[in-house]
Amino acid sequence: MKTTDKGFNTKLIHAGAFEDEYGSVSVPIYQTSTFKFKNAQEGADCFSGKSGGFIYTRIGNPTIRAFEKKIAELENGYEGIATSSGMGAITSVYMALLGAGSHIISSEAVYGPARGVLEQDFSRFNVEASFVNTSDIEKVRASVKPNTKVLYIETPANPTMDITDIAACSRIARECNLILVVDNTFSSPYLQKPLDFGADVVLHSVTKFINGHADIVGGVIVTKDPGIYKRIRHSMVYMGCNMDPTQAFMVLRGVKTLAIRIERAQENAIKVAFYLQSHPKVAWIKYPGLESHPQSQLAKTQMKGPGSMMSFGLTGGFNAGKRLMDNVHLATLAVSLGGVETLIQHPASMTHAAVSKESKLAAGISDDLVRFSVGIEDAEDIISDLRDALENA
Repeated sequence: MKTTDKGFNTKLIHAGAFEDEYGSVSVPIYQTSTFKFKNAQEGADCFSGKSGGFIYTRIGNPTIRAFEKKIAELENGYEGIATSSGMGAITSVYMALLGAGSHIISSEAVYGPARGVLEQDFSRFNVEASFVNTSDIEKVRASVKPNTKVLYIETPANPTMDITDIAACSRIARECNLILVVDNTFSSPYLQKPLDFGADVVLHSVTKFINGHADIVGGVIVTKDPGIYKRIRHSMVYMGCNMDPTQAFMVLRGVKTLAIRIERAQENAIKVAFYLQSHPKVAWIKYPGLESHPQSQLAKTQMKGPGSMMSFGLTGGFNAGKRLMDNVHLATLAVSLGGVETLIQHPASMTHAAVSKESKLAAGISDDLVRFSVGIEDAEDIISDLRDALENA
């Protein structure tokens, strides 16, 4: 079925699907390492690129291809590249677009390992990285150097919930001949489509909202330009961080309910945010759906809704936050986000533990920051859980 002219929910169900010889309603799992050629010429054509046939699952696989095409269509992009993890997607992008002596500008509030691999590994190959508050566009512009190749933003940012203006960053990228990469994990293509605002590359940890069930790990990259697509796919294939067919099957199943999951979680999050905002033990809260968020108006222009992620701090500081996390019962104390279950965690000691204290503070990741991923349980139960835990905080 042609789905490019269909609605988002129809694309979630049907985009990327193909008919196999048995008429399977679901895309089958092609659990094979290698593919048989009909003859020597077909094998030669596959390796030369004349044929779109499959060779070896590290290079491509029908189940994986169906997922890549679905996400590319959801993001209004050219093609997708599925990876074994979100970090596989990030590292593939870095490897393809950065070289010795090049420079990257990145959001300073960004997923901890995305920063760590630049500081600890790519720096060994003379790749320079500047981490700036990309919600301040003038700081972004001032950070551009003659050797800058990539502008990498995460919006909303992890875990500060800062919003970066994608269109403004795109203008800077065009003026300075940079490639703009957007980590869209916190929003998913349901709430935000960075390529529509001028980004060149969008990526996700599909472990989060796209799969949504906390049962697989994976990543995906979508590009707007065929040339950039070829560069990144080449790096991904040679590094061997391809997605597995069973992973792809699981994500194809999970993504079908993306819109209804996000709508329900977002509806809950708005109620939770208003509750926390008015609680005397909550010192501050950052949620794009609240007018108190410094970029709430920007969020309305580039996001379909505020999502279900938030961060907050308690008046009692870190110790109070620790007591809160030790006293919730419905919310699960665990890293990750975007699943059907509500999750709570402490970034300074968990997801961003490898980032130096000075860098964390500069990025706004304070010791009292609690990250909260609101799930699809009954909102009243989530709030009741927080109420009981806050009494002990």
